[in-house]
Amino acid sequence: MKTMLTASAVMLLAGHALAADFNELVKQGDASDARFKPEAALEAYLPAEKLNPNDASLLVKIARQYVYRMANLSSNSEQLKSGRTALDYSERAVKLAPKESDPHLAVAICLGKLSPLLGNKEAIEASSKIKTEAGLAAKLNPKDDFAWHLLGRWNQELAQIGGVTRALAKVVYGALPSASYDVHQVELGRTYALMGRKEEARRYIEKGLAMPNRDRDDPETKERGRKTLADL
Repeated sequence: MKTMLTASAVMLLAGHALAADFNELVKQGDASDARFKPEAALEAYLPAEKLNPNDASLLVKIARQYVYRMANLSSNSEQLKSGRTALDYSERAVKLAPKESDPHLAVAICLGKLSPLLGNKEAIEASSKIKTEAGLAAKLNPKDDFAWHLLGRWNQELAQIGGVTRALAKVVYGALPSASYDVHQVELGRTYALMGRKEEARRYIEKGLAMPNRDRDDPETKERGRKTLADL
């Protein structure tokens, strides 16, 4: 009995040690993520994944780093590879945590970043899935501004697709989902600008510009908003 208890104690201590290592690695990765250093973040997150490969939150974080690093890659093939890796991680997270918002949002973000690098058929299929996944994220967490932001971007861009492209997509690949101009903050304002509703455009863009940056893409979004304001 004493031997069995000792063995159990050793196993328990080993489990605590692994948990401590995992938490420390995630903490290190989070620090690099906060500084927008994807390569450094991955150096911590990937070893953490080996310790706990079924942590959906970690998989989302890893997916984000592979998306971030796309901007630093010089060739389309390298960007495509990194984007697909990000998508794989986000889809794994969805399977592990289908009722959580972040994994669905991660899938939508990955597809959005991949779309410009895809062929016509894949891009149209990705467009449909972006709306589905972003919509699920918004439904699961209605307070998630980025989910609404992504839906806004999707609606805005798809609403501008010409009739010929839409007809071709319908004939060859199946109909695209319908798009509307129901969007969020800066992107809502930019869409109102497209509709010629300048007062509303200015109000929502200025509201979005006053918000703090919470994501790496926020400065880019705000720059689009400032350019739209300048043209009003």
